[in-house]
Amino acid sequence: MFFRNLRKDLAAAKENDPAARNKFEILITYPGVHALGWHRIAYRLDRMHFKLLASLVAGFARFTTGIEIHPAAKIEPGVFIDHGTGVVIGETASVGEGTVIYQGATLGGTGKERGKRHPTVGRHCVISAGAKVLGNIVIGDYAKIGAGAVVLCDVPERATAVGVPARIIMRDDGKN
Repeated sequence: MFFRNLRKDLAAAKENDPAARNKFEILITYPGVHALGWHRIAYRLDRMHFKLLASLVAGFARFTTGIEIHPAAKIEPGVFIDHGTGVVIGETASVGEGTVIYQGATLGGTGKERGKRHPTVGRHCVISAGAKVLGNIVIGDYAKIGAGAVVLCDVPERATAVGVPARIIMRDDGKN
């Protein structure tokens, strides 16, 4: 399971980064791939109720990669974190397969509420550099979030959201 997920993560990096020359280079040099590998270990420990050990693994990953992923966050295989420094993914966040997350992006909460309080990001989305996606909201499949956007409400499938606060500027179906 771990190696199957790793293969999907490597393939996602190769597909989404034009500078990637080969999977071996990606494996040894891409902090996003390292962070996801460590996260999968921390997630497994968290699911086994080894919460402290999971937090220690997540802390080590944050220290070595600059990417902070809560051990309980659900991240499907095939996600690519590009130039990941400053990426934060919260405890109840969920990220779908094929999603690309750029540096400085946050999938965070809006306060101290309990329960589901972080975003659900669909499949094949793009979360651009510095974007903040906050709260228990849904980002639909194939949606794009512009650089620096602050997203506080749902973004429909195949839509593009930009600005502070973010607004929908384009939908794949031609509606603006």
